[in-house]
Amino acid sequence: MNAEKKLIEPQTTPAFCQGIQYFAESMPDFEQMGDAPCLSDKVHGVTDGGDARAAYQTLLVADALRYLTLQVTGAKSSGHPGGFASSAEAYASMVMLGHTNIVTEVGHHAPGFYSAMFLDTSLEEMGIATVQQMRDRFRESHGLLGHLSGAIPGLLAPAGPLGQGQHFAMAGALLHPGKLFPVTIGDGGLGEPYIMSAMVHFNTAYPKVTNFLPILVWNGYSQEHHSMVSTWDNARMTAYWKAHGFKHVYLVDAREFDDQNQDGAYVDSSLFSWQQRVTFTGAVLKASHAAAQNALNGELSVLILKQLKGTGVHATGSKSHNLYAHHTLESEDVKAGLQRRALSTAAWQLVRENFRHAGGGPAVKTVVTEFELELPDLGELPLTEFEPGKENKVPTTAFGEVVAAVGKRDPRFIVTNADGNEASAMANINKALTIRHPTVDELYFQGPHGQVYEPLSEDACAGLAAAVSLFGGRSLWCSYESFVINGLPIWQTVIQAMAELRRKTPSTVTLFTAGALEQGRNGWTHQRPEVEAYFAAMMRNGNVFPLFPTDANSIQAAYDWALKTHNKGIVITASKTPLPVRTTLAQSRTAIEEGALTLLDKDGKGKVVFAVTGDMVLLPVFEAAEALTRQGVGVRIVSVVNPRRLYRPTDVSWNTVAQPDGKFMSDAHFDALFHGDALIAVTGGPSAMLEPVLLRTRAARRETFCWQRGETTASAGQLFDLNGMNARTLEQRALALLEV
Repeated sequence: MNAEKKLIEPQTTPAFCQGIQYFAESMPDFEQMGDAPCLSDKVHGVTDGGDARAAYQTLLVADALRYLTLQVTGAKSSGHPGGFASSAEAYASMVMLGHTNIVTEVGHHAPGFYSAMFLDTSLEEMGIATVQQMRDRFRESHGLLGHLSGAIPGLLAPAGPLGQGQHFAMAGALLHPGKLFPVTIGDGGLGEPYIMSAMVHFNTAYPKVTNFLPILVWNGYSQEHHSMVSTWDNARMTAYWKAHGFKHVYLVDAREFDDQNQDGAYVDSSLFSWQQRVTFTGAVLKASHAAAQNALNGELSVLILKQLKGTGVHATGSKSHNLYAHHTLESEDVKAGLQRRALSTAAWQLVRENFRHAGGGPAVKTVVTEFELELPDLGELPLTEFEPGKENKVPTTAFGEVVAAVGKRDPRFIVTNADGNEASAMANINKALTIRHPTVDELYFQGPHGQVYEPLSEDACAGLAAAVSLFGGRSLWCSYESFVINGLPIWQTVIQAMAELRRKTPSTVTLFTAGALEQGRNGWTHQRPEVEAYFAAMMRNGNVFPLFPTDANSIQAAYDWALKTHNKGIVITASKTPLPVRTTLAQSRTAIEEGALTLLDKDGKGKVVFAVTGDMVLLPVFEAAEALTRQGVGVRIVSVVNPRRLYRPTDVSWNTVAQPDGKFMSDAHFDALFHGDALIAVTGGPSAMLEPVLLRTRAARRETFCWQRGETTASAGQLFDLNGMNARTLEQRALALLEV
């Protein structure tokens, strides 16, 4: 049938089909199997996975998705049709079963997901009502960007770097019991770190939360070569998933249905006879139904669809992955692919009706991330005010008390930490909220119902915490500063998505502790404050706020502020060492809101201003200030708590993001804090964090003291010496700048 399909130029077509180039005159068996859509305003999902009519219509859905994927990518000679094409029957099955809260690990599947959102009418929210409009706006500004984002109506989560999608599915499952969250995973991405280990740890911690369904798209190829699991046989792949705790492994291999004598382990199901295509699709639908039911009924399950990459489009294997300039809608390979997948106008209308009713309506009206999740009111949090100038206090311990209160008031709140809260002087979090672990042990504050999630993977920590925030819940990711970088890819992905969301969601909040200056004896492996430069760059994005609390009062105020914000990425960096209390709670709140505050101001011969980010680094600064004042030199120490506030409005894309925050320190206020005869910027991390101060200062004489490199030392003081930022060096440079 595929080779003999007769194409027509229809006289009348549904309006949404404008832009479709090729139509079939008819579809085989359509009068019997397509006379009415399986789904309707009363039937939101097929309940019998073995229903023959449902299998037939699922195949039409799959081919419609393939056709649109190739049509829109071909229109721009750009984009990625091949990977999604090999997943089409699985995606179509989920739609026909009514499970539309679908996420993906594969950003390259974007055109297929956009096609689904078009067919269910979700894209009409952004003015895309016809195929032509989708063609025009694919991979264009204010349109359908090349990879999934938080801006596209109906899509639950972004997808860019590989190895992230499982976190979104697990977060959705955790926050929304009773709903299924399928997640497509490519066999090319399966080798990315942490995908399987993340799901295993999650299942160990939350054994009853099984309502996420990995769908492995096993097509034999990665982006530019065979996938690393392409040599495995079915038994090995099944054993692999079983070994990772999946009770049910449903593997549908297209080769077992092939009636065209294709070579190789991976075959193209679109080349089968029509009836065999329906049979194969029916097997996928039946397996999908069983996998979904088991996942919803408390048994970890996976669906594996094994068929050749590029099935049903312009090419197969890695050659189908990407379109280049020579791939146009007039090139023979693309044209032939479209003609093979052409549907009749009646089939298009049937597919549209099934999509419109799947899961209860268009995704933009039904999926969980299109709504704000109702959260308990935290009320006024119990902040403890320590008296300045008295005994030293540990900032992270004070922080932990507030975190504990949040967890007590919000049962769905989770804290993630790879290196352990106790190691960061926050055992009070574990004691109050309990480490989630199947083994009950009071000595370690662990048990099966805890709110502290501790996989030994920063990706898993950042992934679940950030995904929970994106999906509407409250979370906190804690980490040693030196290991943060391992979890930042997904954190950054989520922050960018939050900047684009059409709804409010709690900001994703982090606490990074055990900074380089505290890690002398551990050596350079634990001394990597360069990560702060990452956040300094992200401040320009518009919704990223690194905070540097001054002390134990300041950190409580910082967290209290963060909890009241939305759609932001908030990074709190603090020490786990007892340090002087220098501010009141009221001063701390003001500093966070305005950006900075003065800690010391002494008049004298000239005035040197120290602009400082961090808490421990204030120790040599105050020591230097004391030495300078003894010599009659004027000194002002300004703690830069919220550097994002110190930029000028034109420096930051603040007005382009969701829930915009356009508050910046005025020039007059800035000058009152930072103007002097000389300015010295001091930070225990990279100088980039103090860029807003250096951009705006009017001081002609200025200097920067910052982190240079790590080494094994016996004390923080020796690290200050190594990096040329001890009190004596600061004092001497101030005198030189002032020419005293």
